[in-house]
Amino acid sequence: MDDGATIPAVSVTAPDGTPIRLTDLPLPAIVYFYPKDDTAGCTREAQDFSELSDAFAAAGASLIGISKDSPASHGKFIAKHGLTIGLASDEDGSVCAAFGVWGEKQLYGRTYMGIERATFLFGADGRLAKAWRKVRVPGHAAAVLAAVQAL
Repeated sequence: MDDGATIPAVSVTAPDGTPIRLTDLPLPAIVYFYPKDDTAGCTREAQDFSELSDAFAAAGASLIGISKDSPASHGKFIAKHGLTIGLASDEDGSVCAAFGVWGEKQLYGRTYMGIERATFLFGADGRLAKAWRKVRVPGHAAAVLAAVQAL
């Protein structure tokens, strides 16, 4: 996905089973992808975004985290860690494909298919303002907030 691209007209599923069309998100919007609920890096990232959720709201931005985990898994993840951000499921991988975040990964010499940790910021015009690929978790949520505030 290149700068200036619009939000793909795709839907994800909220923890309660409700479909969410990404084009219906209030703008500016942050869409972030993460590999798996309740793993160390993904938990820290969700906690960091949750800690800043009031600041994102004050900046007028909506925020949603997406993985291929089930809606039930997201519900447990939110409850276990007291998360205050929205999470959604892309169980069939169509949204990951639309954003180009599904691909080959390597861990400990093993190659497998998975979600690239990535974040996309769409401005008030619905166009991609900034993308972060191959995200490193420490400091990432604060960097995204700074980019939102600079819009």
